[in-house]
Amino acid sequence: MRKKEYLPKILETGANELEVIDFRMFEELEDGNVYEWVLGVNVAKVKEVIQRPTNIFRSPGMPPEVEGLAKIREDVIPIVNLEKWMKIKAPADKESKYAIVMEFLREIIGILVHEAKRIRRIKWTDIKKPPASVDEKLGGKVVGVIEIEDNQLLLLLDFEGILDELGMIKVFNVEDKDEYGKSDTSYNILILDDSPVARKIIRKILTQDGHNVYEVESGIDGLKYLESLKEEAQKEGKDITDKIQLIISDIEMPGMDGLTFTKRVKEDPVLSKIPVVINTSLSDKATVDKTRFVNADAHLVKFDTKDLLHIVHEYAIKK
Repeated sequence: MRKKEYLPKILETGANELEVIDFRMFEELEDGNVYEWVLGVNVAKVKEVIQRPTNIFRSPGMPPEVEGLAKIREDVIPIVNLEKWMKIKAPADKESKYAIVMEFLREIIGILVHEAKRIRRIKWTDIKKPPASVDEKLGGKVVGVIEIEDNQLLLLLDFEGILDELGMIKVFNVEDKDEYGKSDTSYNILILDDSPVARKIIRKILTQDGHNVYEVESGIDGLKYLESLKEEAQKEGKDITDKIQLIISDIEMPGMDGLTFTKRVKEDPVLSKIPVVINTSLSDKATVDKTRFVNADAHLVKFDTKDLLHIVHEYAIKK
């Protein structure tokens, strides 16, 4: 039986699709009108959507955007007030009634929102870059926009960037980075990630280990870059692995996600020689299964310094 015959449609790798939770925030404008923000987050990050917890308690040293801590199931997690982060004033009848409980970057957090609307299935190709005015309004934390019904724009938020801004991103095992010893070889490594925060963290880890890092923001840009290197290598009579010895790719990227990108690379007789590591904020079994179906060489959860360097030293092509 072929793999895709027993996979749900949304799990079929190469479909270049995702599901997002459509949620809403309401802003009372100076003229008295109310603006409805249409926002979204990848379902793969979401554990559940619940009523606003009643047992939120403050803890010293928390940023003002963090409402406090609450016990959800068996976990005590931080609760971020999205209204405060967005710096908007909500109408009196539009308080934050729901919490979207997310798990990513090895953390569980709750996000207070005004209204949880529905689940939408969309294609990564339908996600466009946000207008500058919208991106600026939300501090550059919009991954992309999707046009939906009634000419509305759904904004996909960069929750990695939001957590980084609030000082809540952890980079693990920085002190253990020398466990494997600094690499005695300088590798050329291509990283794909639409998050500037993620690229900054990964670049710092890799460059401190002595490697050359090349960056692109999407699977589409990654394929274009690799095709140009392939042509260059052919003209010079070299192998593609003389140009790039390892690829590290995120999954969630507008235009073409990292799974589709990896599938395309592994189907190319020349590019398939380059090891591809999926580096994502998602650690659920479904995501790990997807990386196997596209023949990725390894799977990493952001951001663990020791794990990343171990993968580099193990999988990068030795020249």
